[in-house]
Amino acid sequence: MQNKGLVKLFAVLFGLVSIYQLSFTFKANSIEDTAVAVSNGDEVKERKYLDSLSNEDVFNLGIANYTYNEVKENAMNLGLDLKGGVSVILQVSVKDILKGLANYSKDPVFNKALDDASELQKNSQNDFVEDFFIAFDAIKGDTKLASPNIFYTRALDGEIEGSMTDDDVKPIIRRKIDESIVSAFEVLRKRIDEFGVTSPSIQRLGSSGRILVELPGVKDKERAIKLLQSTAQLEFWDVYKRDLFGPFLVEANNLLKDMEAPKVDSETEATDQEAEEATEDDAIADLLGSDPDSTAVEVNPLRDLLFQSPNPAVLAVVNIKDKDKVTEYLNMPQVRALLPAEQRNVKFVFGKPAKDSEVVDLYALIGNRDNVPPLSGAVVTDARQDYDAVGKPTVSMQMNAKGAKIWEEMTGRAYTQGTQIAIALDNVVYSAPGVTTGPISGGNSSISGNFTLNEATDLANVLRAGKLPASADIIQGEVVGPSLGQEAIDSGKMSFLIALGLVLVWMFLYYGKAGLFADIAMLFNIVLIFGVLSGLGAVLTLPGIAGIVLTIGMSVDANVLIFERIREELAKGKGMKESIADGFSNALSSILDANITTGLTALILFIFGTGPIKGFATTLLIGIGTSLFTAIFITRLLVDWYTERGGSLDFSTAITKNLFRNIDINFLRKRKAAYIISGALILISLGSLFTNGLDQGVDFVGGRTYQVRFDQDVSANEISSELMDAFGSAEAKTFGSANQLKITTKFKVNETDNAVDEEIRTMLYNELQPYLNGISYDDFIKDDAHKTVGLMKYYKVSPTIADDIKQASFWAILGSLIVVFLYILFRFKRWQFSLGAVAAVFHDVLIVLGVFSLTYKYMPFSMEIDQAFIAAILTVIGYSLNDTVVVFDRIREFFNEHTSWPFNKVINVSLSSTLSRTLNTSLTTLVVLLAIFIFGGDSIRGFMFALIVGVIVGTYSSLFIATPLMYDSVKKGDAKEALKNKVKEEDLDEAKA
Repeated sequence: MQNKGLVKLFAVLFGLVSIYQLSFTFKANSIEDTAVAVSNGDEVKERKYLDSLSNEDVFNLGIANYTYNEVKENAMNLGLDLKGGVSVILQVSVKDILKGLANYSKDPVFNKALDDASELQKNSQNDFVEDFFIAFDAIKGDTKLASPNIFYTRALDGEIEGSMTDDDVKPIIRRKIDESIVSAFEVLRKRIDEFGVTSPSIQRLGSSGRILVELPGVKDKERAIKLLQSTAQLEFWDVYKRDLFGPFLVEANNLLKDMEAPKVDSETEATDQEAEEATEDDAIADLLGSDPDSTAVEVNPLRDLLFQSPNPAVLAVVNIKDKDKVTEYLNMPQVRALLPAEQRNVKFVFGKPAKDSEVVDLYALIGNRDNVPPLSGAVVTDARQDYDAVGKPTVSMQMNAKGAKIWEEMTGRAYTQGTQIAIALDNVVYSAPGVTTGPISGGNSSISGNFTLNEATDLANVLRAGKLPASADIIQGEVVGPSLGQEAIDSGKMSFLIALGLVLVWMFLYYGKAGLFADIAMLFNIVLIFGVLSGLGAVLTLPGIAGIVLTIGMSVDANVLIFERIREELAKGKGMKESIADGFSNALSSILDANITTGLTALILFIFGTGPIKGFATTLLIGIGTSLFTAIFITRLLVDWYTERGGSLDFSTAITKNLFRNIDINFLRKRKAAYIISGALILISLGSLFTNGLDQGVDFVGGRTYQVRFDQDVSANEISSELMDAFGSAEAKTFGSANQLKITTKFKVNETDNAVDEEIRTMLYNELQPYLNGISYDDFIKDDAHKTVGLMKYYKVSPTIADDIKQASFWAILGSLIVVFLYILFRFKRWQFSLGAVAAVFHDVLIVLGVFSLTYKYMPFSMEIDQAFIAAILTVIGYSLNDTVVVFDRIREFFNEHTSWPFNKVINVSLSSTLSRTLNTSLTTLVVLLAIFIFGGDSIRGFMFALIVGVIVGTYSSLFIATPLMYDSVKKGDAKEALKNKVKEEDLDEAKA
């Protein structure tokens, strides 16, 4: 091998850099272990301990000192499935942005187009704005986008003119929407930075308004989700005095009684008469009970839900469970019609309930025709967490000059009239203070509202970062508890060590001393993979660990190809050094082709995948590169070093010396039987796919999935039946051990609000209570690194993004097939090779799908079709092509070496000569996959099963499908000779070059 010195230099440099990068991970783990020990399990103390080291030098590498923050920044990032945390895809509402750009136009064509676009989105791959334009064009008539009551507004003055056509306006609207999404992205990024999460990730997904946020290791997941979804729509409103609404509330109650007359008995009539005859002050006191916990004797639709508050700014006190009903009553057109003209624009808003309270305050805010507050949070220039006179957390704000002027007017008005000013955030009143000292100048103000310290801190952060330009709904979300993450780490380590140990032993037993050199190169390869992952700041996930372990199998494949070629050269009677040189040289083409085809499928997986699946693709791509380097160069260095010192290598042991030697199998004669077997398997698979279908996960159909663990074994069928009664759509499956279930429901699948998530979790807890042995709701949902019972993991996908995931998966598989078809066509210059390879891949994919369709109802582990399964399919495609390309490469070589051989002999000898490599690699890979399948954890068992089936079927198809099909496609006429001559010409051209 030439340039050995350069290879040694690179090896040493790569090794040192990898060890340097990994040292940060070991140091960070050491510090965090110390923090856990010092805090004795108290998360607050643990956080304070680590915060105290943030800017302290904690690591000295001789060349520099590093603080804890710098150590964490350079340490390897763990994904959600290993560390726990939150991953969400937020959909910024383009519909809301369009409304804002049109100044909340009441134009019927505009609003009808928005509603039609929402319907189109359910089965469309377009962005919302594109569907809006389609919907608008379909109904617009003479209406233009540049109409004064649509987009020709003061806010867009100078950009949109009344004379513009719709085609002129559309690109401007697209640009303004993109600017708003960029603004939302920046607001979210600032909020995350302020939240203090280690190694957060935020990225835009295309141009659709979707933003992916990943917060590994976040402790308070509910707090993080609220922080992300809060629009921070801060508003300041004047508040009506309660006594102005006495007659209205009485009349509203009477109207509702008449509307619900069949439900009201005659005993309530006297009460109605008394209420009508009461004075204004007496009426409201009579209508509003004094005790929210008292039981109403009379049946009055509104009166029974409202109670009086000692605070004159509060219209009424309402039980939290009755909020929706009160809102429904007060917003009924018949009820609002009872309001006096001067109060017709009133805005009824609830306050922020105190912790553990069962009641909430209701306010009547002075609105206007456009429902716009006198002052908004846009005027806030700074905000910080503070404390009031009695030490309770508050939020202090500073306004700009415009805001300060309006604030002075509002506080002066409140002081003069003896009224209050409501401070509302995201349509919730946090406080409604009165003004006792006269108008407040300077723009300083403060928000109080029974805040916890975290709530006050978060509110200050979001106000400082700014408000989102539109609402942001979670259309896909995953919450993983820390205890589940630790279990994944433990199972990942176990599977990794077992797989590695088995491969190391196998290589030594099969190839003797040469196998030891391959083992050393493999271990160095693992160091490089982890070093590169750490250096690039990539995220290590559980599928990522699977990718690394699979890389071990690929590394073995390269060494097997080399060692088998060396054994062939030795069998020809060549000397040791010449055989080694020729073996490495002859194997290089097969190694490159095999790894490039696998790399192409991994690249497609990286492009289309998200989260853990992208982690799998990342480690696979890195592993392919490092495997090539270690197998081709490091193994060669070790082998040459040993032989140059006089050592002798047989590249086998006494047991394996003659194994797979002198094999002469007529594979082509067996191809008809293989076609029949494969045809039958494909027909069975297709039949099952059309009848049984597949167990599609929420990734593809939408819904919510909960992983729940109990302290005893439970019946999945029994719980499924009970959940169906409650949710209407629910399914429970045993997940791993018999005391753990995976529960999936489509209940309220189209509603993505955090409140709906909380409602469904509460319903789930209530239905599962008989099996939870009395644990509280807080214990059921809490985050705890030592948690063994309760909700361990939560995942939701909205139908909209589920459809997109399904489309992306389809294009990922189709794209990989097209890419490999073109690559093989490029390498072998004949379409027959591409046909055989792609046909074999189709064969493999259909059979894997068929196996899943036939067995998902009976297997004791989850076999859902999700993004992880698509990753498995793409990996199967890469592996199958890997095998096939090695055989094709040998066929091309034998065409050149044995020009007198008949075509069928070339095929059979090529298959026979590569059989040892095919079986050796397949068995090694299967051993690795089985180790992960058994010890790697429940969450990737289905993923591993797909790979195991794929490796078995892929090995079979490379021998009995791909090559025979290629042979049959060139068998007749001049095609066979053309192929033969073409290959000879290419090899001659390469030799001349």
